[in-house]
Amino acid sequence: TFFVKEHPIDPGLSRSKKVKIWVLTMAGPPLLVTALGVAGVRLPDLSLVLALILSLLLWICFSPQKILPERKNPLNRFLIRIYLPMIKLVLKWRKVTILIALAAIAVTWYPMARLGSEFMPPLNEGDLLYMPTTLPGISITKAKELLQQTDKIIQRFPEVKSTMGKIGRAETSTDPAPLSMIETVIMLRPEVEYEMISKERFFSSWPMWLKKPFAWVWPEQVKGEVIHEWRKKKIDRFFSGWPALIKAPFAWLLPEERYITMQELVDDLEQAVKFPGLTNAWTMPIKTRIDMLSTGIKTPIKIKGPDLGVLAGIGEKIEAMLRDKEGTLSVFSERVTGGNYLDFNIRRWEIARYGLQIADVQDIIKTAIGGMNVTYTVEGLERYPVNLRYNRKFRDNLEELRRVMVPTPSGAQIPLTQLADISIKKGPAGIKSENSKRSAWVFVDIKGVDIGTYVNQAKALVDENIDLPAGYSLVWSGQYEYMEKARKTLNIIIPATLLVIFILLYIHFGNLIEVVIVMASLPFALLGGFWLIYLLGYNLSVAVGVGFIALAGLATETGIVMLVYLDEVFKRRSDKFQMNTRSDLQEGIVEGAVDRVRPKIMTVATTLIGLLPVMYGSGAGSQIMKRIAAPMVGGLVSSTIMTLIIIPVIYYLWKNWELNKKQK
Repeated sequence: TFFVKEHPIDPGLSRSKKVKIWVLTMAGPPLLVTALGVAGVRLPDLSLVLALILSLLLWICFSPQKILPERKNPLNRFLIRIYLPMIKLVLKWRKVTILIALAAIAVTWYPMARLGSEFMPPLNEGDLLYMPTTLPGISITKAKELLQQTDKIIQRFPEVKSTMGKIGRAETSTDPAPLSMIETVIMLRPEVEYEMISKERFFSSWPMWLKKPFAWVWPEQVKGEVIHEWRKKKIDRFFSGWPALIKAPFAWLLPEERYITMQELVDDLEQAVKFPGLTNAWTMPIKTRIDMLSTGIKTPIKIKGPDLGVLAGIGEKIEAMLRDKEGTLSVFSERVTGGNYLDFNIRRWEIARYGLQIADVQDIIKTAIGGMNVTYTVEGLERYPVNLRYNRKFRDNLEELRRVMVPTPSGAQIPLTQLADISIKKGPAGIKSENSKRSAWVFVDIKGVDIGTYVNQAKALVDENIDLPAGYSLVWSGQYEYMEKARKTLNIIIPATLLVIFILLYIHFGNLIEVVIVMASLPFALLGGFWLIYLLGYNLSVAVGVGFIALAGLATETGIVMLVYLDEVFKRRSDKFQMNTRSDLQEGIVEGAVDRVRPKIMTVATTLIGLLPVMYGSGAGSQIMKRIAAPMVGGLVSSTIMTLIIIPVIYYLWKNWELNKKQK
């Protein structure tokens, strides 16, 4: 290899020249960075650190290494000791081996049938978005009061750093939120917060590029006492009742306490802010914004049709049906006709008696009750309208409104009640339309079930119990709509990927049979991938699909390595006329499979070593990365086992058929 060589420097050079090369390669980068810094050149903070890493890499490259032969390598001998009896056994019981492999593939239907589906896994963004919904018709005063009450209750939790509540809509078309929808962004604290204590070090006054390596060893800020932490939850262990001295080592390995999870925090918040007439929904801020900007709705159901009253009736039926369904956390059907409107029905024959026109009465209604901008006040670069209307006490109930005076041309003041009928009527609080059709939304928040399973069950329930009138339709939107689009895309990408792999393999081998043998390892890769996803409790998603696409390439890689070594031994022995009988073929396969087992294992091990840290990672984004890595980890393990066992057996059957055909 490039990095590990027995003689990286020409052995013919003198010892003094070798020493000069070693000193130059190891000390050169740090000395160069130091010289530039002293000369006043502005360097990045990590300059010296990168120079030291480069020196270490050059030291590895230029240091002579002792490379052991395959037979003397202890790792290789250990692998051969395990693999040799195994390969002899499967070559002896070839049919049984093939049947066991097929049975293992058939059993994979069990986890596949129990996997849920979702567009993307739940991503922990580090903060929460609380989106309660009230019935339409709520006043601004009551909505403000409700917002303040919920924010104060949420703020009492020790895990909450701050809350930012919003009610109503902003002056933008991307935020069509009605007054009945509250949004509160909940900023959470870290699980543990420490007091940071500054330490004066001997290098504190040095330039940053010079002191960076020392600061990693002796930090200038160290953690002090814990100033804040999340609540903890006790865990019952088998040693919980033991004396403290005896259970101390066990408690170090298996702690008896843990911090509450995000879901447990949401459950506690849900219990704290349960108000009559308030339907709560808990989600993540960024995810919700993307869902609502793309599909216009954060949760799944849109009802479309011409009549708002019919839309409201269908929505209320769906709400009642889904409320008791398993997996429903909350459901709320938008009351599209639930707005309260104050109607003034002007009596034309009455206003004609007093010489008034309709516009005269409407001007009074508009000015005295609704308000009219009479002028603007200019304050620097800012302009504010001055709105004139009656005091609140003269317009906050129907009796006062009926007493509003309307001036006539003769100078008389006539009460409004003598000129118009005043009443409160129900109407649409807002009219939504999509694709030229009016729509009503049903907000659904789910818990403990994947979106694909829930929507499929809810679809069947709605189709069975609700008959939509002509001209009306039901659309399952939100994340489910994303998932369906992604599924159609993957249905094209996955076959295309397999076709590309097939073509590349054929270009490499030039033999259709060997290509089929390598492609046969893909089902064994799926076996381990599906089982690991099932055991980890993951659902099928776009991230999992990407992981399986990557797994296809990794699985074929191990199969190629095995076939290359088997072909090399078969060709070498055939050229020496040592491949004439079944025993010769078996010896050749054992040699090709066993003597090169270490590079085959290393091919898989290098990939697994890179993926395992992802599986143990935590933090923002780790939920997606784990679902990408899980199919590859599980699939590599199963495909490696099957490649080491099944491919030699299939190769034996193929070459044995060729030998028999040749002898005949």
